[in-house]
Amino acid sequence: MTPLRLIVGIGNPGSEYRATRHNAGAWFVERLAQAVGASLSMQAKFQALVGSVRANDGIDRRLALPQTFVNRSGQAVSALARFYRIAPEEILIAHDELDLKPGAVKLKQGGGSAGHNGLKDIAASLGTPAFWRLRIGIGHPREGALSEQEVADYVLHRPRLEEQQAIDDAIVRALAIWPSLEAGDTERAMHLLHTVPKAPKPPQATEAGPATANDAPDSNKPRVPPAASQDDSSEEKGSKAK
Repeated sequence: MTPLRLIVGIGNPGSEYRATRHNAGAWFVERLAQAVGASLSMQAKFQALVGSVRANDGIDRRLALPQTFVNRSGQAVSALARFYRIAPEEILIAHDELDLKPGAVKLKQGGGSAGHNGLKDIAASLGTPAFWRLRIGIGHPREGALSEQEVADYVLHRPRLEEQQAIDDAIVRALAIWPSLEAGDTERAMHLLHTVPKAPKPPQATEAGPATANDAPDSNKPRVPPAASQDDSSEEKGSKAK
């Protein structure tokens, strides 16, 4: 198993972009840094906010948020990889994914960029697409062919409230597999992340079975008429008085 040594969340810098869909990867790394107690600080030589956490195996894990725009993410990733001698197979890039609905999250290694300029720049800077990707679904604006400008407008806007809640839930599920990722057990991490828990089956209505001997009345016992109530006795006396 190859442990992941560099975890990068890509997104655009600046407060005007912080809450936009394109920054979903950065949201994950910010939450991860909080969870593991890593402090992110600006390191100019990497053009990124960088923090580290020491794992149980004694190897530092670097967390990074590039402070370049998304389409220049490769500058920070390649600088960190060269300085710390980190192989592409030891890198995880968290990013927004148009091809997954909000609430979906997938883990994979390698593959194409699917039009994501950040992934394209990272692959070009590393010289290979063999790094790991945490794909956080943000949904597609609509079906059909879209211009680059239409897609850009979509990813640079805030998600709707219900979409944000779904994305947040996906990030929580991704954080839950961190122990497996930290240990380099990516197979287990994928299994845990991609396995959808089955919904509990609704209780089935049971039909009443045939009556048993215990249910049937005992014909040997004398039938006792119900006692007359006080009102019935009064009515009977009244009719006799007439």
